[in-house]
Amino acid sequence: MYFFYFDESGTRDPQVAAVRKDGTAMAKEPLYVLTAVGLFERRWHHFDRAIANLKLEFSDQIARRKGVRFSLADCEVKSVTLRLPERRKADSPFLSELSAADLLRITETYFQQVPAQKMILFSVVIDKRKLLPHMTAEMLHKKAYELCLERIEHYLAEFHPGHQGLVVMDDTQRQLNHAVAMKHAFFQREGNRNLRFRHIVEYPFFTDSKLSNGVQLADLCCYNVYRAFRSRDFSYPYFAKLLPHIYRSNRTPADKLDGLKVFPDDSELIVFAADSYRNWLKAQLAAKPANGGGLR
Repeated sequence: MYFFYFDESGTRDPQVAAVRKDGTAMAKEPLYVLTAVGLFERRWHHFDRAIANLKLEFSDQIARRKGVRFSLADCEVKSVTLRLPERRKADSPFLSELSAADLLRITETYFQQVPAQKMILFSVVIDKRKLLPHMTAEMLHKKAYELCLERIEHYLAEFHPGHQGLVVMDDTQRQLNHAVAMKHAFFQREGNRNLRFRHIVEYPFFTDSKLSNGVQLADLCCYNVYRAFRSRDFSYPYFAKLLPHIYRSNRTPADKLDGLKVFPDDSELIVFAADSYRNWLKAQLAAKPANGGGLR
């Protein structure tokens, strides 16, 4: 069994422009990203303990220093509260008590789990500038989910045909959760125009992200994909760390990143991503004799 933890970055609003009350034009967020992190069930304990033990260590330190103890549910880690001091102060009393060194340590601990637990990543980038006018927020989210699920099915069928996959998602909006669950059930019964989903079981499991270190890791990974595309920079350090762990099929050319999908097909971000990945591969190969490493 594999757990696939999902989270999103950017906004579901399909509009990329708006007009303010004073009549001036305003640009809106052009990207929406949905990312899934796959974890083999037998590695879950190692992953969860590494994160939970560090949170409890920090909680003990804060309790001794301030007399306030945080439970694990109070210790949620999200990209926005790690990156933005004002959001951290407003939304995360736990993270607000940590030093810069502690924040770096907890961030690194999350990302270290990706190679340590042999996790696999899948991500869909929606270029909202290229969407058709009829696209709604729900349709956008469901399309991203469908494309991500396709890649998960391909991965399991190719590398782990004897295993099943269970989807775990942040519990956001009841109506949206229901829409995704119904779409998910349809795929299980009928498939879509491209394939049958033979390795995906059960309905998506919706949980409060505060209670799931896996969903929190998906949030961090998703922001890094968003950041790399938003700034058009695959060298962004945390994203570069994730690149070796994005799904790559043995059935396609070595320079194709099968677990990363840009939609729609007329987005110039497709060429950007392909060129950037090839450049990253060349850099890895060039560095191989010097560091003794190589591609996984």
